[in-house]
Amino acid sequence: MSLDFPTIYLLPTHIDPNALPELESKIPTLTSDINDASIILANISNRERAKFELRRRKIFTEDIHSLPNPVNPRKISSSASSLSAHETRAIAGCGDDENKDNDSHDGESIITVVKLPWFADCLALGSILPVNEYLIYQGRKTQQAAAKTPPDSHDILKRAQQEGESDQRTSKVGSPHASGSASLSQHARTSARIKRPALGHESTSEHERRADMPPIPDYLHTTYSCQRPTPSDPLNAPFIEELKKVRTLRTLEGDNVGIRAYSTGIASLAAYPYLISQPAEVARLPGCGEKFAALYQQWTANGYLDEVKDAETDPKMSVLQLFYNIWGVAATTAQDYYNKGWRDLDDIIEYGWDDLNRVQQIGLKYYDELQEKIPRHEVGEVGQVILKHANKIRQGFQMVIVGGYRRGKTESGDVDVILSHPDTTLTSNFVAEIVSGLESEKYITHTLIMSTKNSERGQTPVAWKGQNVKAGGGFDTLDKALVVWQSPDWDKAKSSKNPNPHRRVDIIISPWKTAGCAVVGWTGGTTFQRDLRRYCKHMKRLKFDSSGVRSRTDGSWVDLESDSDGPAPDMLTAEKRIFRRLGLEWRSPEERCTG
Repeated sequence: MSLDFPTIYLLPTHIDPNALPELESKIPTLTSDINDASIILANISNRERAKFELRRRKIFTEDIHSLPNPVNPRKISSSASSLSAHETRAIAGCGDDENKDNDSHDGESIITVVKLPWFADCLALGSILPVNEYLIYQGRKTQQAAAKTPPDSHDILKRAQQEGESDQRTSKVGSPHASGSASLSQHARTSARIKRPALGHESTSEHERRADMPPIPDYLHTTYSCQRPTPSDPLNAPFIEELKKVRTLRTLEGDNVGIRAYSTGIASLAAYPYLISQPAEVARLPGCGEKFAALYQQWTANGYLDEVKDAETDPKMSVLQLFYNIWGVAATTAQDYYNKGWRDLDDIIEYGWDDLNRVQQIGLKYYDELQEKIPRHEVGEVGQVILKHANKIRQGFQMVIVGGYRRGKTESGDVDVILSHPDTTLTSNFVAEIVSGLESEKYITHTLIMSTKNSERGQTPVAWKGQNVKAGGGFDTLDKALVVWQSPDWDKAKSSKNPNPHRRVDIIISPWKTAGCAVVGWTGGTTFQRDLRRYCKHMKRLKFDSSGVRSRTDGSWVDLESDSDGPAPDMLTAEKRIFRRLGLEWRSPEERCTG
């Protein structure tokens, strides 16, 4: 006897396209229109991913259901397995025909995403099971699509292969004075999601152009950006800069999945060694697909992306950007300020000053100065001052200026300096000494954060806590000081007040045995570092962070920097040894500009 399944939409994400035809043939109530579905079947486990996939399909929701504690979904009680299809639909937010008049409005507004094993278990047990133990996400629609898209004539396999073509998202610009209680991830997005042009039919000449596309370099067939060169001046920089603006919007929206998706695409485009001439070139790159191809087509047609253009006139986004630029203010904090009704920096000072932490207060006090970029020559001068003072305290310190400076940027937002010494005993708690010396010489005006976590644990790499433990802030576990810097040298005959701008400076102290890891970790770029950690995890079974490398098998420290003669003679040699022993081709800092 066939089971009375509710209408099901199968989300193709993370499902092998070759397995989709067989899976779809087993679902008697399958629909190709997500708006018709009572249940969305998905091979994902994260509620944020579920919400992201819904947004990609023009569905915006607010949470209405707290997920139950994790349990084994296959341990189904006899009482649960006896529930009727009507009861299951009620759990899923879908009323039966008898109650349709009363419940149709609410039922149609409920979105229920469940794990793929729910369907398999229903078949195995011959009963429609309740969804609560398989529930990934349940929410209520906050806005309806402008018009229902007619069912796609292609089957699910086709959608899996070309899902980027149907990933247009809809939104309307919200009132900047609307209630701030809603999450920014549900804030109406700009109309660019609707206006994104679909790729047109290919003419004969276009087919010939596609055939003439340059070959994709071998290094761009990998998803790990740490395996390929990414220059600081990519040929497609104008398009990439526009995509970075969209990524900033995702940051302000708190859309972590979107941030990662754009970062991946940007890194691929930055590594592409040819000037793009057609959307098809974009579509074939890792992490880009038809979505980025459509964005490229829009950008070439208009000279901008609609979403970016609309955001420039959205008062709410402008205010959020203003707040986010305050040193020490994250995107969630910026949203919180906006939700309190604050609309400029004076509002924060007047109504919220006492609630700010010290970093945020300093960020506000020197807001304009800290927005200024630091010329390359000045970054180098700051580094030399720090090295000079370190060697005044203890001879033998070495220094590397990392961050954007090391990747070749002509201007930097701050100065990141790593100090290390061959004698490990001299780096323990040294950060306090160097900061004290620079304060006495009037270079440091404010010390905002002083961390000695690495010294407290004996200058050893961060412990690996197990495969299923969420990663912490390993990148920030070295001893460090975050300070405000102002050169004390000026012509006092011309001015009685120091006219030099205040700068943000990070002083990082690394023990010698893992100094190469510190240099790699702090050099960046961000996507390069993210992919290096992924590469180490999935390809080498290692946990990498700036404090060192540990085995994911037994948690032991893995020394990648020493050889038969002992530790590396300098920090840059140690860095090169890390690349070699991880099986990676050496990439100079100027080739790690993943955007």
